[in-house]
Amino acid sequence: MPTHATTDRREDQAQRKNYLLFHPTCDTMRTTFTDCVSPTTPYVERAGLKSTEVQKYEKLKFSEMMGLSPWRERFRQAMIALRGEEDVPPSRFGLSSLRQLRPRYGIPLWLGKQPVHRKVLLTNLWNHTQTPIEDGWSVKKTQVKDFRGRRLTYDSHNGTDFSIPIGTRVLTAAPGEVVSVMSEFNRGGLKVFIDHGEGLMTCYAHLARNLVQVGDRVTRGQVIALSGYSGLDSLVTFPFGVPHVHFNTWLNNESIDPFAFQGETSMWRGGGLPQPWDGEEEKDEVPFTPSHYNEDVLREVIEACKTPSVREHLLAIEDLSLRAAQTIIQMNYYPTRFPKKYNLYDKTYLRSPRMDLPFSREDFDGVAFVDEL
Repeated sequence: MPTHATTDRREDQAQRKNYLLFHPTCDTMRTTFTDCVSPTTPYVERAGLKSTEVQKYEKLKFSEMMGLSPWRERFRQAMIALRGEEDVPPSRFGLSSLRQLRPRYGIPLWLGKQPVHRKVLLTNLWNHTQTPIEDGWSVKKTQVKDFRGRRLTYDSHNGTDFSIPIGTRVLTAAPGEVVSVMSEFNRGGLKVFIDHGEGLMTCYAHLARNLVQVGDRVTRGQVIALSGYSGLDSLVTFPFGVPHVHFNTWLNNESIDPFAFQGETSMWRGGGLPQPWDGEEEKDEVPFTPSHYNEDVLREVIEACKTPSVREHLLAIEDLSLRAAQTIIQMNYYPTRFPKKYNLYDKTYLRSPRMDLPFSREDFDGVAFVDEL
């Protein structure tokens, strides 16, 4: 008679067999659209994986990749981008927005393939000449300048777009703590926010599935999500839009370019360009310590919020760190709800190389600028 351990082991083996995902570069990947748009993350079949862990990597549904559910809430959120809402102007777009369509890269990525072997494609960078946010979030290309002095960005872009095949494992760029997981169809779809301490927070947007929850402590290079292209951007550009993870870097509650611009210090540990973590522990790595906040300034900022419903929501959060994190998120994603920006941390922190490419070395060797290919 089989033991409980034997039964559990067989169950695990069955689960792993049923839910094993294709690697993005696997030569045996099936080529029909139905099969390829529903990959799961690679390397699920590994020793010691529990049934509950395998279930995290179940095959992605198309609606999950785009973040379409629940559809009534997604429709309401889409209207925010198109019409605006209280204290939030509508988004702006025009013919120049069409320059962001890249079918040469978008279609293969939707099909789970790497257009450039083992390279993460950089398809939009941080814009150093952004248009006034009071005029609305702009996806036009009217005044643009990336850190190289080139035009790989758009008017309001305040992050880095890492374009990778649907279903790719997303890793944390540095050790930290998950402070928020939310889905907003109008702004970035499914997002995971991580506090890295010393005034640094990162956001990973357009995800298909989060694999962490608020309060989780994460180590450098830990898998936190499966990539997708959730959000309104995906719906209106499919299949010519480029699936990507929109990566925000915030320091002292200010959106910053992680790349070195005009002599600044790069935030990447690999130097000028982000590199995948090699998996080795650094002897001089500073252990993660949660950020410290100025409670008086935080209270002042929340009370000054123009939108009553948002103000009440923030005031109702009892935990100081979570209240501060949610305020930072609101101030950066919806800045027109606040009269001005404040540093909510206990002091001002300097730029320093703390982050790695948020993808595995098993999948990628580095990055490539799409305008240099």
